[in-house]
Amino acid sequence: MRLQLAAACMALSLTAGAQSKLPGNWEGEMNVGQKVRLVFKVKEADGKLSTTMDSPDQGVTGIPVASTSMNADSVLFDLSNAGIQYTGLLSGDEIQGVWKQAGRKFPLVMKRTDKPTELVRPQTPKPPFDYISEDVTFKNADGSISYGATITIPKGGKTYPAVLLVSGSGPQNRDEELMGHKPFAVIANYLTNKGYIVLRVDDRGVGQTTGDRKKATSADFAKDANAAIDYLKTRKEVNHKKIGIMGHSEGGMIAPMVATERKDIDFVILMAGPGVKVYELMEDQSAAMMTVSGVSGQVVAEYRKLYRGIEQAIISSKTGEEAQLKMIDVTGAWKSSASKEAIDVVDIGDFEKEKKFIDDFMGLYHDAWFKYFLKYDPQPVLQKLTCKVLALNGEKDMQVLAKQNLEGIKQSLTKGKNKNFEVKELPGLNHLFQRCNTCSPQEYGTLKETISENALKAVSDWLDKKVK
Repeated sequence: MRLQLAAACMALSLTAGAQSKLPGNWEGEMNVGQKVRLVFKVKEADGKLSTTMDSPDQGVTGIPVASTSMNADSVLFDLSNAGIQYTGLLSGDEIQGVWKQAGRKFPLVMKRTDKPTELVRPQTPKPPFDYISEDVTFKNADGSISYGATITIPKGGKTYPAVLLVSGSGPQNRDEELMGHKPFAVIANYLTNKGYIVLRVDDRGVGQTTGDRKKATSADFAKDANAAIDYLKTRKEVNHKKIGIMGHSEGGMIAPMVATERKDIDFVILMAGPGVKVYELMEDQSAAMMTVSGVSGQVVAEYRKLYRGIEQAIISSKTGEEAQLKMIDVTGAWKSSASKEAIDVVDIGDFEKEKKFIDDFMGLYHDAWFKYFLKYDPQPVLQKLTCKVLALNGEKDMQVLAKQNLEGIKQSLTKGKNKNFEVKELPGLNHLFQRCNTCSPQEYGTLKETISENALKAVSDWLDKKVK
């Protein structure tokens, strides 16, 4: 279950007697298929209560709660814009309550605490560093976008190989920060200590980088990566013959796009990059997520057929009206032969639910980035790669499944007659290259490790052998 946590802040007036019981920090653990910790931080000012909520396991802090109210010992925390309510009974330093979201209810006991749980991320680098770390800005060729970035440079006053880091899908800052983890900061720290210059950049429309990402596609993000490579070539510390790109997830799709259009890229490193058509990747991803959630193999197989039909409706349609009609036909035909269990799991048993299902996919149809991404086939681009290539995947990756994508990369590079590549599956690691248990995306934030030492070593050993 993914918690949708967002709301506007509003406080309600309460009686003085009720106020005195609630202010403070309240923490509990909820089981939604896995354990998720939540913290309510209640404050009192001028006869009013206001609350913010943290979800430490998801790396989310300071979410404003729309309203907090108390009547006798009954407590209500209302996150109305997210369709979430927590109600309970206060007794001493404990609230016995229920979390309500999307028609589902989960028992949740909150206990008063002086020291709420905080995120522990021991790998996040902290100064002082044994290298130069410089925050920089640069612009693209026509000056329309200004990029905020951090470049880390080994000390020593000579030239070094340089690596540009390119992030995965979604708005990411220069550290590729998510759920309190900062993978790119960890990678930059590790590689710079090994003798490599590393440039990491805020995505378009994120942090210190300007530009509108609303209509941007992966092709536009490839242009941003090109601007970053051009910037690296202005630095006197960079060995211009040893510049490469390391891309994670969608970044592993963008890196080859850039490298095949330039003659100055010496190497690319693909971290969980796609090696098969993206619509196949997305179908495999959906099936893996359902499986780890406990859905039966039969239902997963049934859902694959529906998902493939919806994908093809998005890919093949030239207008929104055409896409919608195709989705209606696909969904109706699927329901006519699907099992009741499958229909219940997909939750399209009545007209309103079916309409919402199609409306959600229509939102994706009208998303420029998603349409470009879904239609993308990485293999023709991979076949054109002539530079050195390292492709890594975590064995337990549920977003870019290792075996089929690594095999796709291997076959493409072989077909393109690239003789200088290595493809490697790393045991026990997830999509973020963390050692994992369930290995689902919901677990990422619960893990203290940001990126496995084995993954970092695999990258640096290859660079030392092939580049340095």
